[in-house]
Amino acid sequence: MLIQFFYTLRAAKLKVTVPEFLTLLEALKAGVIAGPDQGGAASLDDFYHLARAALVKDETQYDKFDRAFAAYFKGVEMLTDFKADVPLDWLRKTLENELTPEQKAAIAAMGWDELMKTLKERLEEQKERHEGGNRWIGTGGTSPFGNGGYNPAGVRIGGKGGQRSAVKVWEQRAYRDYDDTLELGTRNIKVALRRLRRFAREGSELELDLDGTIHGTAANAGLLDIRLRPERHNKVKVLLLMDVGGTMDEHIHRVEELFSACKSEFKHLEFYYFHNCVYDFVWKNNRRRFAEKLNTWDLIRKYNKDYKLIFVGDATMSPYEILQAGGSVEYNNEETGAEWLQRLTHAFPKYAWINPEPQGVWQYRQSIALIQQLMQQRMFPLSLAGLEGAMRLLSK
Repeated sequence: MLIQFFYTLRAAKLKVTVPEFLTLLEALKAGVIAGPDQGGAASLDDFYHLARAALVKDETQYDKFDRAFAAYFKGVEMLTDFKADVPLDWLRKTLENELTPEQKAAIAAMGWDELMKTLKERLEEQKERHEGGNRWIGTGGTSPFGNGGYNPAGVRIGGKGGQRSAVKVWEQRAYRDYDDTLELGTRNIKVALRRLRRFAREGSELELDLDGTIHGTAANAGLLDIRLRPERHNKVKVLLLMDVGGTMDEHIHRVEELFSACKSEFKHLEFYYFHNCVYDFVWKNNRRRFAEKLNTWDLIRKYNKDYKLIFVGDATMSPYEILQAGGSVEYNNEETGAEWLQRLTHAFPKYAWINPEPQGVWQYRQSIALIQQLMQQRMFPLSLAGLEGAMRLLSK
């Protein structure tokens, strides 16, 4: 049976190898998950976790695994234990029931507590498969429970769904945000940023050196000789320049997540703000940006070439703001933004631009094309794949 499961995973473009699959079979044979020898049958959930641990090497592939797993087993077990089995063939959508607006408006929505109580009662009462109707659990009806029908507040059991009105989805994909084509959360950003690492032991001796302690104790005829060593830190230095205000307002949450992840991952992090394009000064405090500003020339002199320069901005502005003196929307800049960007990229040879705008719209923005040209095409989207690409480039 599991041979077809292996082929399903391969069809989903998961890099599952034969040795890994054999490892999974050996684990099943050895009774790693509960089986008859342990006094109970292994659940599908147990098998899911074992199979994922044995077969998936990269957490960005968890979502593909979830979809392939659900496709092979045609659904997943229910998350709430009502001690009643729902036949898997119920999960097949066999009927599309189109209701008129008047019929949909006539269906009253239940509260959550009442919904779950009623579901438990009907699971205990119902003994067979059901299609259509407004009471039993099945497909294509107007009951709050089942699949393919309509109710303004229901529980979808398996399948793809369609009306998007379910309160709880039984076929939940917990790792969807790990897909490397999707947007990120702070944890995922940290995973991507870890590609830019160069560890060194610096500072005071605070960490136990286990190998050194064992060696010293053995050399000291068994008398305990505790050795300490400096903690291991990421030695990479990062200079982060972030666009703020204007069109960047809609990206505030995502940039905050990126900033939080950078502060967590990089011990040597310096950051400044700019608006639309970098000109002759940057700042740290947005409320006092004209009173407490740092000359860009001083920024270039202050930090060495070993800093990795990362711009964060949507690069969405008038082309004049990049190409013309006086093009800034806030003040009369004497030199163009293009000149300042060239100076910065010359001063810091390892650089990249992270753009929170969807990559699909880049070709329609003239200013983005200009920034890409000035960045030597080193512009990456704010996605897991984009960040990993930028970190890989900066680590070379």
